[in-house]
Amino acid sequence: MRMILAVAAVLYSASAFAQTDKPPMVGDKPLVQVQAKGTKETAAKPAAAPKGKPQSIAARLQACLDLDDGTKDRLNCYDAIIPPAPKPKPAKAKGYADCRFFKEEDERLACFNGFAESIPKLPKT
Repeated sequence: MRMILAVAAVLYSASAFAQTDKPPMVGDKPLVQVQAKGTKETAAKPAAAPKGKPQSIAARLQACLDLDDGTKDRLNCYDAIIPPAPKPKPAKAKGYADCRFFKEEDERLACFNGFAESIPKLPKT
């Protein structure tokens, strides 16, 4: 009888521990990552990237050039690649990453356009 009570106590306590709302962890990451239906982010993606091999930032910036110039869509494309972080008095941009510091949208768009157009186009493989 003691053996049956001991087994019942172990099984009951094991099931109680299994009822926690924390996912099982491996190190500091969850063992399984489950996302509810319909909760995927639907943010505007820059240019459609082929599945498999990730594109470089330069290739994605050049893909934004396919959108009409001077439009909000092209700026949104650039901002999706390099999110804006406006500063009150930004220094002159020395690279495409510095364009994010411009507060005015027209200045930011012109900055990104200048760098995206100056990137050498690589042959597609």
